Amino acid sequence: MTHPSTRRTVILTTGASALLAACSQYSDGNGSSDTSPKASSGQQLATTGDIPVGGGTVFKDQKVVVTQPAKGDFKAFSAVCTHQGCLVDKVASGTIDCPCHGSKFSVENGAVKAGPAPRPLPAEKITVQGNSIRLA
Repeated sequence: MTHPSTRRTVILTTGASALLAACSQYSDGNGSSDTSPKASSGQQLATTGDIPVGGGTVFKDQKVVVTQPAKGDFKAFSAVCTHQGCLVDKVASGTIDCPCHGSKFSVENGAVKAGPAPRPLPAEKITVQGNSIRLA
């Protein structure tokens, strides 16, 4: 037996559909939304002197973190946590830290050091020329 649609049912159904469509517009397919642009290729992020040995720096606008695990060895990773898409906010004591749920990643290779993140931070390509660190 079917019941005729009431005005309330139509409004609730239409509103829910619109909300779902709006919320999924920028989804990456893994449940995280990303509406801000990434840095363009070739953009200078920092100088080599800006990145501490054994630590790193988070570039929130570009969603990239650059580390220097050993003197002269620079690495770059996505700053988007693989748990729920929060941005990592600091590099301390050899880890890249996410403020949302406590995930920690290695400054050497982006590997998960403490969960709940299920995967390492993806590597980003950088070039180091002289004292300039740029996105590749």
